[in-house]
Amino acid sequence: MPQTFNSALNEKVTARIPASTTNLGPGFDVLGLALQLYSTITLEPSNTETEVVVSGVDADKIPNTPEHVAFQAVELVFKRSGTKRPNGFKLHIDNGIPAIRGLGGSGTAILGGLLTANILCGLPFSDAELLNFATEMEGHPDNVAASLYGGIVVSAQENGHVHTIRLTCPLELSIVLAIPNFPLSTKQAREVLPKSVDFADAIYNTSRSTLLIASIATGQFEMLKVAMKDKLHQPYRTSLIPGFNDVAEAAIANGALSVALSGAGPTVAAYCLEHAEQVAKQMQTAFNTHQIICDIKILKADADGANVWSP
Repeated sequence: MPQTFNSALNEKVTARIPASTTNLGPGFDVLGLALQLYSTITLEPSNTETEVVVSGVDADKIPNTPEHVAFQAVELVFKRSGTKRPNGFKLHIDNGIPAIRGLGGSGTAILGGLLTANILCGLPFSDAELLNFATEMEGHPDNVAASLYGGIVVSAQENGHVHTIRLTCPLELSIVLAIPNFPLSTKQAREVLPKSVDFADAIYNTSRSTLLIASIATGQFEMLKVAMKDKLHQPYRTSLIPGFNDVAEAAIANGALSVALSGAGPTVAAYCLEHAEQVAKQMQTAFNTHQIICDIKILKADADGANVWSP
């Protein structure tokens, strides 16, 4: 039944959404891992025109207009729920995630808009339905599923619905991120991919993505060195990232279990049980030798996913 805008819900709602690193090597558009790095989105009905304010990391790279994907997500929830829309909104994005770097920033924005609007509309949609909406907007479920649920997620789409299983990521695993100072859009990173793949390469990735999940589930981390290898996307995308091979080799040589592109890149993620500080230092040095300035973050996995509240 269509809803009307409830004046009792005429208050601001805030969502904190974790970043994500996706693919994890072989799990192209399937695997995602939530990270302890966050953006916060606040939505408040307004009697005047809509105002979009962006602050925080890379604010100058993020649109501050109603074209922002977070606001488009808000509009989607009001439209599909049949809720009467207020005259305008105040939407504030406090961005904590480097933009266009392969860390799921667009997915966090979409989820922030969906989750806050869902509260204002009286919770017409379940998390599973919101995940379907987010995937529809984003084009793939890996990053939005990880950011919504936390932990490690495995997702598949069937007849317009996303089916996701969440696994707990071990707390002892550290993720070292080397974040270059240049953006790389998902569109650009997809344009370098081949239109078809060799059957043997498909088997290669299927075996390794399956081994990856089994190694995480059973705590056999020594398998990550093999399990995170890929032949479907990284051999093509890494050509867009100067020094990638040297950065990966430096990480492994200094104690990382494995290395993979984060999402579409250009961020490089190394997975460590120990020596994370040394791995980070050497990854940064390797990028520097290719005249690439990068930021370093050493993070743990986020276990909780998105958090939404209102005063």
